[in-house]
Amino acid sequence: MSRSAITTHVLDTAAGRPARGVETRLEARAGDGWRSLGVARTDDDGRVTNIGPERVEAGDYRLTFDAAGYFGDRDRFFPEVTVTFTVADPRQHHHVPLLLSPFAMSTYRGS
Repeated sequence: MSRSAITTHVLDTAAGRPARGVETRLEARAGDGWRSLGVARTDDDGRVTNIGPERVEAGDYRLTFDAAGYFGDRDRFFPEVTVTFTVADPRQHHHVPLLLSPFAMSTYRGS
């Protein structure tokens, strides 16, 4: 499968390694709601490169990460993390990394 227009990478900053097996959902804003574009799990390197279409339109999108499923029985604060962002130029690739620990998270526009 070819690479999606939107990709992600999850790093477990508490463990100092990629977060393997994190269920991730990609959705696009559709009117008053959201339309599913795909669901995938992070690979051994913590990456998701095949979650949605090769091309997207300008608009709002969100990635939702199942933190509770990833951390399992370990103490954690966030059951899930949702990152909502705007694609202004659909000709560009959009990479949205997530730095995740049981009690903190951070994200940024990657390359």
